[in-house]
Amino acid sequence: MPPNRRNSRRPHRAEAAVIDAALRLSLLDRTRTRVGEPDAAALGGTVARAVRAEQLGFDRFWVAEHHGVPGVAGAAPAVLLAAIAARTATIRLGSAGVMLPHHQPLVVAEQFATLSAFAPGRVDLGLGRSAGFTPAVRRALRETERDFAADLAELRGFLAGTAEITLHPQPTGPVPLHVLATGRGLQVAAELGLPVIVGGPLLGVAGDPGAGLQALADYRRRFRPSVQQPEPRIAISLDVLVADSAAEAADLLLPEAWAMAQARTTGTFPPLEPVAAVRAAARTPRQQQYLEQTAAAAIAGTRAHVDGRLAELLDRTGAAELVASSSTFDRAALAASDAALAAMFGRAPSAGAAPSRVREPNHSGR
Repeated sequence: MPPNRRNSRRPHRAEAAVIDAALRLSLLDRTRTRVGEPDAAALGGTVARAVRAEQLGFDRFWVAEHHGVPGVAGAAPAVLLAAIAARTATIRLGSAGVMLPHHQPLVVAEQFATLSAFAPGRVDLGLGRSAGFTPAVRRALRETERDFAADLAELRGFLAGTAEITLHPQPTGPVPLHVLATGRGLQVAAELGLPVIVGGPLLGVAGDPGAGLQALADYRRRFRPSVQQPEPRIAISLDVLVADSAAEAADLLLPEAWAMAQARTTGTFPPLEPVAAVRAAARTPRQQQYLEQTAAAAIAGTRAHVDGRLAELLDRTGAAELVASSSTFDRAALAASDAALAAMFGRAPSAGAAPSRVREPNHSGR
């Protein structure tokens, strides 16, 4: 993995930050379900999006793990990544992540070593420790108190060939580990010398960035170099959506923001709904508040607006990679947003890639 990179220059009062094309660019697709579609359509949509991402020049494609969630069909990252590996040739493929408390480290190591045989040199293993969404799911997963740091170290030993058990199949090339981190997770990653993927309040997109910046500084200060990662490395993850106008981009945010508002007030994370249905839905003041909070934590707008916001955030955090975790009901609009984002990072699409529908901004006044 390349060392941590910052943007090409720091912003000054009269000078805006610019996105460094050397930064890694990736997508995180959570295999969101949609009203009126079977779960299989969500899985097929994730595979199709990964194929487009490769054509557009994205560096990496991540998938997630959720259990018993009506709005998410992605429950088995290794299986889904195997399907994507069969349809792609160059893009790196990763989990963001496998929730380690749900699994035995040996089984996870075996799954991703197997996956590496079908995508040699392209597999990344992102690991988190989130609990199941509901008490019933947590019971079904047999969740117990586990030592996340010990499990991480054990899993790394299996993949590195230093454990008391020899892993079979042997990994086909390195399978780098990444930690989905907040708070204690950052400390664990620093102690083990692992790169992190951070998001949510730590990024300070919708509030004071001070606490998050301090947490990232502590991670860098405490980092112990490892064979995999000689230097600290940070990837940032958030919703990023690009459209021709601010109003269109705000509409693209609505389905996911409304689903989050429902999850926080009803305990059920539902499938995505069309924008018109979201607009027509009755909502409580509390749901409206949560909807607005979710939208505020995203970066959405025209190319020029998103370019400026992302450049500032990447520069402020010193991130080496952007993990865009965007989703919306309209698949065509999502594909256009992905294409526009790739173009902003200087990626050149391959011959098979569909052109972006988002208009190029006028930079004459920038």
